[in-house]
Amino acid sequence: MATRSAVEEAGARELVEGLARAAREASRALAEVRTEDKNRALHAAATRIRADAQTLLAANARDIVALDQTRRTEAFIDRLKLTPAGIGALAEGLETIAALPDPVGTVIASWVRPNGLDIARVRVPLGVIGIIYESRPNVTADAGALCLKSGNAAILRGGSESYHSSRAIMDCLAAGLAEAGLPASAIQLVPTTDRAAVGAMLTLPELIDVIVPRGGKSLIERVQHESRIPVFAHLDGNCHVYIGRDADPEIARAVAFNAKMRRTGVCGAAETLLIDREIAAAVLPPILADLAAAGCELRGDAATVALDGRVVLATAADWDTEYLDSIIAVKQVDGLEAAIAHVNTHGSHHTDSIITRDTEAAERFLAAVDSAIVLHNASTQFADGGEFGMGAEIGISTGRLHARGPVGVEQLTTFKYVVRGSGQVRP
Repeated sequence: MATRSAVEEAGARELVEGLARAAREASRALAEVRTEDKNRALHAAATRIRADAQTLLAANARDIVALDQTRRTEAFIDRLKLTPAGIGALAEGLETIAALPDPVGTVIASWVRPNGLDIARVRVPLGVIGIIYESRPNVTADAGALCLKSGNAAILRGGSESYHSSRAIMDCLAAGLAEAGLPASAIQLVPTTDRAAVGAMLTLPELIDVIVPRGGKSLIERVQHESRIPVFAHLDGNCHVYIGRDADPEIARAVAFNAKMRRTGVCGAAETLLIDREIAAAVLPPILADLAAAGCELRGDAATVALDGRVVLATAADWDTEYLDSIIAVKQVDGLEAAIAHVNTHGSHHTDSIITRDTEAAERFLAAVDSAIVLHNASTQFADGGEFGMGAEIGISTGRLHARGPVGVEQLTTFKYVVRGSGQVRP
C-alpha cells in the first residue's frame, strides 16, 4: 500500500500537471494575442489592486501573524510585508510593464540572400514559465505581468509564508485577464503549500519550458539539482564594492553605505567592501563609522581591525558569505588586480562595483570582473530590472546561456527564423 507521502506526491503531481496542460493551451493562444489586449489586462489588474488594497493588506497580515518564529527576522519580514505604498507600487509596476514595447514579433535582424530568400529573426514567447519563489508576494504581480506581456503562460508557486498575500494578488490578475477576454489559465497560482508541488513542476519538461526560482540558497540549490527543465537563476548575491586608490572619498562613502544599508535583504546588497590599501587610513574610517552608526556589524581583515575597534576579525568564510543582513566584510587589497582576483574568486557573479576617478582602471574592472552586472561609481542596489528601465524583472540570472542579469520581457522570449521566398528550390 502506498505511504501517505507517496499519495500526497501523486496528488501534487496530478494537480500541477493539470495546471501545466492548461498553461500550455493558454500559451498557444497568447502567442497571437494583440498587444492592446495584454495591456488592457494589465491595466485592469492594476485598477483592481488599488480597489482591493484593504483586502491585500488583510491577507498579508494573516501571513505575518502565521509566520514561524524562526523566520521573524527583520530582513525576512521586509521581504514579506505589504504596505499601502507597496500596494500602490504593485499597481504602478503593472502599468509600467503595460507601457513597455511588446517584444513579441520584433524583428531582431533581417537580410536577403543572393537567391532572393528574405530571412528574418523574429522574437517569439518561450511558452510556459514556472516561477517558484519565497516570501516576496510582489513577485506574484511582477512575474505574472512580465510573462503575460511577453506572451508566455505563467505557473506561479509562491512560498507558504506568503500564501494568502499571493492569492489575493492573483485574484486581481485573474480579474484583469477576464476583463480583457484572455484565457484564465494564462496566469495560474498553484493552490497548495505542499512542497511536493515544487518537485512536480521540475519534472514536466514536455509542458513547462523554463523554471525561474526566486528565494533562498536552499531553494535555488534544490531547483538546480532536481530540475529537468532549463533554469534562470542565481545561487546567491555575494556582491562587492571596491574603492580604488583614485576614488572620490565622498562618492565612496555614499555608495558604500547605500550598497549595504539601503535594503540589506535584497540580492544586490553589498556583502563585501574592498578598499585599496594606499587610501584605507584616510578614506575608510568615516565609511566604517557610518555603517556602525546604522547598526551594521563590521567584520574585517587585521588591517581594518587596527583602524577601528568595532571591527571583528573576519574568518575565511566571511569572504564567501551572502549575509542578507546588517553585516559587512571589509578587506584592504593591494591594488586593482588584487581586487579583481578577490571578486572573481569569492563573488557569486551577480553584481560588483568599482569606485574610482580613474577611467582606465574602471574599464579594466568592468571588463575583467566575471559578473552579470558590473558598475562604475554606482551602488550595487541598482541591480534591478525596474532600475534598468525594464519595468520589472522576473529575477536575476547569473548563468551564461540565453539570459544574464535582470530577466525582463525581452529575456522571456526566444526567436524563430521566418523565411519568405518566391518559389526557390535548393539545387
